[in-house]
Amino acid sequence: MTSTARDEVPDALAVRPPRQERSRQAWARVLDAGVAILEEGGYEAFTIAAVCERAQVPPRALYDRTSSKDALFLAVYEHGLDRIRVDEEVFTQEEFWAGLEARRLIETAVAQIAASFARHAAFLRSVVLLSGGHPEVYRRGSANSSHLSDLFAGVVLRARDQITHPDPGQAVRLCFSTIFAACVLRVAYGPGFAGVHIDEETFVEHLTDTAARYLLGPEHSPGG
Repeated sequence: MTSTARDEVPDALAVRPPRQERSRQAWARVLDAGVAILEEGGYEAFTIAAVCERAQVPPRALYDRTSSKDALFLAVYEHGLDRIRVDEEVFTQEEFWAGLEARRLIETAVAQIAASFARHAAFLRSVVLLSGGHPEVYRRGSANSSHLSDLFAGVVLRARDQITHPDPGQAVRLCFSTIFAACVLRVAYGPGFAGVHIDEETFVEHLTDTAARYLLGPEHSPGG
């Protein structure tokens, strides 16, 4: 995610960072507790009382940092996303992608995205289901997906010369949109939502094959 999405936060939703070590430790517990509550019960379970109880802190520890439940939720939301951003760092690691031929490059990029969705499925489920009715979560989610699209394109376009579409850049972006949408539906509504209930390994196999066929042509499918 770019820094712009954070920087545009209204003052009413801003977080006052703790300065003392004891306060930083308490705030870290609050953020961890908030993510755990979202993972286990979704936004409906996310209350100031529940976070305080889970983090073993008094309400004042929250109001010293934030001014409302919504401000607290957005701080927790960013904390959860920070964990996902660690996964995304692989897209910037030159040595990870060096030497991969075109199909393998696409397979690996798709698999990395799908694996991150699977690892963080409980958290992502709660925020995806909320985003349609929460403008700020929608805005940040859009910024996050755009950034991930940039990372994906930066890797896959290493195989630009083998992409069969006249506009490789547009083709890769559309490919990412399909992959992203499939992963969002899977974590938000379950693996059987679209009518075919398949395990994670099979899901990724089909997703990577779809991406390779679209970008490189049918001869790059397994057995092609």
